[in-house]
Amino acid sequence: MPTRIKKFIIIFILGCNFIAYSQIEDTKDSIQVKDSIENYLINASEAINTARLSTALYNITQARELALANQDKTYRAKTNRVLAELYLELGDLKSAKEQIKKAIEIQNEQQNEIALANSYNVCGSIHTKLKEFTDAEKHLQLASSLIKKNNLETLEGPVKINIGLLALEMNQPEVAIKHFNNGLPKIESLGQSYYKAKLYTNKAKAQMILGSLDEAIATNDLAMLIGTEMGYSEIQSESFELYSRIYEKKEDFKTSLTNLRSHQQFKDSLFNINKEIIAQEARAKLNIGDDKVKIEELTEENKQQQKSLKLGRLTTILSIALITILSLLTLSLYKNNNLRARANELLQNKNTELILAKENAERASEAKVQFLSTITHELRTPLYAVTGLTHLLLEESPTPNQKEHLNSLKFSGEYLLSLINNILDLNKLEANKVEIENTSFNLQKRINDVLIALGKSAKDRNNKLHYEFDKSIPSKLKGDPLKISQILINLIGNSIKFTQNGDIWIKVKMINHIENKVFLNFEIKDNGVGISDKKQQSIFENFTQGSVQINRKFGGTGLGLSIVKNLLSLMDSEIKLESELGQGSRFHFDLKFDVFEDVVSNYQEEAKKIDYSVMIDKKVLVVEDNKINQLITRKILEKNKMVCDVADNGDIAINKTKNNEFDLILMDIHMPGISGIEATKQIREFNTEIPIVALTAVTLDDNLDEFYNNGFNDIIPKPYKTEEFFTKLHKALSKKTITS
Repeated sequence: MPTRIKKFIIIFILGCNFIAYSQIEDTKDSIQVKDSIENYLINASEAINTARLSTALYNITQARELALANQDKTYRAKTNRVLAELYLELGDLKSAKEQIKKAIEIQNEQQNEIALANSYNVCGSIHTKLKEFTDAEKHLQLASSLIKKNNLETLEGPVKINIGLLALEMNQPEVAIKHFNNGLPKIESLGQSYYKAKLYTNKAKAQMILGSLDEAIATNDLAMLIGTEMGYSEIQSESFELYSRIYEKKEDFKTSLTNLRSHQQFKDSLFNINKEIIAQEARAKLNIGDDKVKIEELTEENKQQQKSLKLGRLTTILSIALITILSLLTLSLYKNNNLRARANELLQNKNTELILAKENAERASEAKVQFLSTITHELRTPLYAVTGLTHLLLEESPTPNQKEHLNSLKFSGEYLLSLINNILDLNKLEANKVEIENTSFNLQKRINDVLIALGKSAKDRNNKLHYEFDKSIPSKLKGDPLKISQILINLIGNSIKFTQNGDIWIKVKMINHIENKVFLNFEIKDNGVGISDKKQQSIFENFTQGSVQINRKFGGTGLGLSIVKNLLSLMDSEIKLESELGQGSRFHFDLKFDVFEDVVSNYQEEAKKIDYSVMIDKKVLVVEDNKINQLITRKILEKNKMVCDVADNGDIAINKTKNNEFDLILMDIHMPGISGIEATKQIREFNTEIPIVALTAVTLDDNLDEFYNNGFNDIIPKPYKTEEFFTKLHKALSKKTITS
């Protein structure tokens, strides 16, 4: 065989092998392309289910490009169907309808029944959303027929859900539940978690419409569980919305609002994503069309030239940018170093000043706390003698004239105690930490008591008090009577102080009465010296008076109006002032009160119910170092037929308790030697049954736990009201009687 022929044969064989190899490679490439498209569409469907719509759009775009480039109608139709699902999720029903129509046209041409079953199912869902119920029913029936004919198990559950949704939209909740229940076994057997969650959500809606609210909650719980575990954001959002509607029907509006807010949070986040997706879709429409394919006219050489040109331009731009940035960075670092050095030095100086100021403030605060602790006890101890002796004198059958004076003295003592507490707690007032009580009282009587207490001061300055009280105001109100008294005493006292040979008007009138609430206006007006415009701006500040001359002439602390302002602020009101030098002043404010409805909770009413026979012949040990206080407490107890013994300090109290039988111990706290707390701790070591009540002048606001933890059964602050005193004694003795 000639050599040329051999060469030709060899070349021919190599050529055939090359062609065959190329065909094999082309087939492999085609399979790989189809696999890629299929993967993109699967990823897109999963992303739609989990509300990752931007991811879904990306995968659809990639699948569509490959399908168009390879002129593959089958996958173009599949892409159109998945894109219709995305538009349906976005709420763009018009675009969804257009895309599913294109998919069905191609699949009808190809007579692809499996693909048509999917598309008819999606088409039915779109028509349901558009309220086109006839078309929806038609397409869902076509889908069901093809699913049954081709034994498409994976579509049996989803189409049942869509048929149920159609029934639900047509206001047939019983029919909807029937279809949902029919589809559930197949969905569960195939592990279709998304469709299972969707089924439960819509079944719960149907149950809610039928009024089975508890069943609806239970079914919605199942949907929420799957949605949370699988990360189905749209399912979670729908479940929260459904919870909100169900609990609204149950009139549990608080739970309804909580779930509505959770639903809104999901919707807000999804909406932001949707805006981005819609923008991306718009861009995609510009770059991808059904009639476009990739441009094949560009040669590889042109592509390389374009790449080189772009790379060169990019390199030049980056080089210029890098040089500019480095230059600016160097300049910035130089300036920053100088600024940082100066700033560090300034900060160090300021930090040193702040540390010194902080230490000084802490020392001042500690000194203030120590002073307040000491002055509290020193002020309350003599005040106890005043209130105690007043009570004893009232019990001695005084004449009517004496009784009026003693009641005035008693009221003044209570007011003085309240004033002491408010002065000592002025910082708490300003920090809004003082609590407002809510007890029943007679406002008219309360103001009468204030006027009686201030009557002598007014008479001494030859002032006339004019009192007008609106008769339509209910006799019993609920509020804080002590703070009302304090406000009025400060304001009326202020008018008396700055008025000579004049008149003072006190007016209380009703503004409005709505159901069980009354709105009252208080006015205190005088024709005294008045206040200048300049001083009106600062008159309500702490320790402030009109001038140094006024302070020397009239005296006072300058705290009265500051306390009034703070107290009214706590009661959601404010003091208003109208004044003119030489023409007098007018203070007025509004307050809201509840009308009292026979709810008794104060010590006066409780004291009326006390069985005083429980106290007869009971042995009480009074532990008190102040002789006057000993005398007062002893007389009060013996007047009620109780046997009283006295101990001057804690050590004596411990010994007397060991050697004698007592029914009750009244224990002072601050005493020479060991304190009342330490004495109580030692008594509790050998006697845990005897009631021990703290009778103390210390401030209790922050120390209650300390008293109870160290063995006290109860606490009576001095000076006390007699009603409170006997109520707590009766309570302690009654418990002991029951125990023994």
